[in-house]
Order: sequence, then C-alpha cells, then structure tokens
Amino acid sequence: MSVLTHDQRVVRRAPEQAATAPMPLRPRRPEVRRPPTRARVVAGRRPGPVAACRRRVPPRWPWLTAVGVAVALAVTGLGVLAGALAPGVPERTATVAVAPGETLWDLAKQYAPGSDTAAVVDRIEELNHLPAESVVPGLLLTVPVGSGSVTAGP
Repeated sequence: MSVLTHDQRVVRRAPEQAATAPMPLRPRRPEVRRPPTRARVVAGRRPGPVAACRRRVPPRWPWLTAVGVAVALAVTGLGVLAGALAPGVPERTATVAVAPGETLWDLAKQYAPGSDTAAVVDRIEELNHLPAESVVPGLLLTVPVGSGSVTAGP
C-alpha cells in the first residue's frame, strides 16, 4: 500500500500496517480573515449588497430632545404651581413702632404669619423707603398685616 504525504513523498507500508497506522494529517492553513465591509456568506442565502450587512442604528436625538422638553416643562409647571400656592404679601397695612432689639424679620413674622417672610421684609422696605440697617427702636413703620395676626396701631 502506498500513501502520499503532504510534501508529495510516497511512503510504502505493509498491508498489515496500513490498517492500524493512522494517516498523516495535512497541516491546517490559517483561516482567511475577511474585511468587515464584505458581506458574510451564509449557507442557503445569496449575498446582498455591501450596505445590507451593516447594522442600522436609529437616530437618538429626537428622543433625547423630547425627554429634555418634557423635563423642562415639568420643572416649569412645578415652579408655577409652587408660586401660585405660596401666599403673597398681604395688602392691608398697619403702622407699628419698633421695639428695642426688634428687626424687620421679627416684624414680618409677627404681623404677616404664613406669608413669605423675605417678600414681606422687601415690602416693608419699599413702603417705608429705608434699608434694613436703618431700623432703630421707636421708629414708626408701615407693615403689611395678615388676616390672622395681632394688629397694633398708633
């Protein structure tokens, strides 16, 4: 029996060795690497154009824009709702004398409870044309008065 090897040599073997001895294997060639732009050939399918093998990624910017607009509207709506629910500065006013050690913040809390204290202090400064530092004991001030507050007059 003759066996042809991969380097084209003929090896002669005895018939009893031929049945038991394994055949020499051909060395494996490395697999050919295809470029990524080439269409992949699948059994039973015909290869399509090169663009068909690329994965199409849908654009994401419309969704991101929609989410951004929704968040902006939600924040704006909550701000408007909070502004509408916050009690404003009372319209009624009273004239009060400043006690020793009393500040505009103390007057705002005492005469307009439940209102925004900073807004009431700003309104007191506006009504009396004075900065917050010029408050002295005995000074008469016009102060916004809330409905449930203690009123004091001259």
